[in-house]
Amino acid sequence: MITRDAAAFLDAARRCAPDFGPATAKAAFLVAPDGFAHAAESAGDNRYMAAPDGFDRTRALHQHRQLQAALSADVPVVCFPGHPGMPDGVFPNNVFATAPQRLVVGRMRHPVRRREATRGDIRGFFAKVLGYGEIDLSTQEHPCELTGALVIDRARGLGFCGLSERCDEAGAALMHRALGLRATWLFDLAAGEYHTNVLLALLVGRAALSCADGFAEPARVEAVLEALYGPHLIRLSAAEQAAFAGNAIALSAQRVWMSRQARDALSDASLQALAAAGFVAEGVELDAIEAAGGSLRCCVAEIF
Repeated sequence: MITRDAAAFLDAARRCAPDFGPATAKAAFLVAPDGFAHAAESAGDNRYMAAPDGFDRTRALHQHRQLQAALSADVPVVCFPGHPGMPDGVFPNNVFATAPQRLVVGRMRHPVRRREATRGDIRGFFAKVLGYGEIDLSTQEHPCELTGALVIDRARGLGFCGLSERCDEAGAALMHRALGLRATWLFDLAAGEYHTNVLLALLVGRAALSCADGFAEPARVEAVLEALYGPHLIRLSAAEQAAFAGNAIALSAQRVWMSRQARDALSDASLQALAAAGFVAEGVELDAIEAAGGSLRCCVAEIF
């Protein structure tokens, strides 16, 4: 089911056992920031992006190599080269997502990002090396920026999709079907927000990081999260949100990855809450990449 009705979603979600599939990915892939630069189109609805003079490609490349090395402690991590003319290519999780044995290619809002969906090397890797089927949503008219807009509880097959100019209701329905989810809840993001995954992280199906101010109806969203994740719903402050602490990912059952800036911004209460949920928070220096308006989770395309 896919619905805007919080009560209907919650009723369905409570009946979903954590048997949908693996809670964490078996591998991941990144795209190097070789073509890294300010993208004027993307900046139009990304308030987190720095001005053009705030981009340092050399530093971004160095930090990205450190990111790949760090994440490799948990899962195998493949890195594809970046391309000139694809300045946002360092954030592949908006364009590519996976479910077991299939690759889903999303449809980006901005033309500068639609170029990324044409990459034959990434599609070929999944088709020819991994033997995955492909569901291509990139040529239809509805924006659906995959796991930027849609945050997934992989253990139970639940989707939390924030609607904005980068994902409309029809696009959300396409993603729901393509990923085979059991239940997806649609809700509006607050004005000025563009992706759910800078506001919400679901960690191995047992905990959630939430930046309530980023939702159009924060109390409604937090009530649903509280009902599903209970004592392990971690409410992040405005300062933690601004540091990208909500843009985190768990690639193992014991560790949460976020940028160094995000890790340093976590309050003692947030760190203690993560520990109570069984997680250690690890930070990777990513300030150069964060100039492009995204952080660690945006860089990581999970392979299930």
